[in-house]
Amino acid sequence: MKIAIAGDHGGFELKRTLKSYLVENGHEVQDFGACEFNAEDGFPDFALPLARAVANGDFDRGVLVCGSGVGVSIAANKVKGIRAVNCNSKELAELSRLHNNTNVICFGGRLMTAEQAIEYLDIWLNTEFLGGKYQTRNDVLDNL
Repeated sequence: MKIAIAGDHGGFELKRTLKSYLVENGHEVQDFGACEFNAEDGFPDFALPLARAVANGDFDRGVLVCGSGVGVSIAANKVKGIRAVNCNSKELAELSRLHNNTNVICFGGRLMTAEQAIEYLDIWLNTEFLGGKYQTRNDVLDNL
């Protein structure tokens, strides 16, 4: 799978871990930054370019990380065609794909371990969208 990844200072270490994990598992990964730790950087500078690239179809999915996951999920969801989930459980990882066909997953680097994030990421990457009535609901959102 072709995956875009990005994160600000609050998710810097977790992003690096997730990027390595994705590459080791055969995914093609492009890093949208931050490439160096900078405590003054801001999540929109990384989340918005990633979201636009996923929405344009340049990537199959996107992974965003900030301190809580909230900022990057809000930013990503501002981009038409993005359905981002701020994921903090196995159930959210699965249901967000099954019912909502999410194309960006967001994590809070200060709120979970790397092991948890990897577990949720695996579920999310390997869960297929159900379509049907769920596609109808997504079509409503996509046409706002």
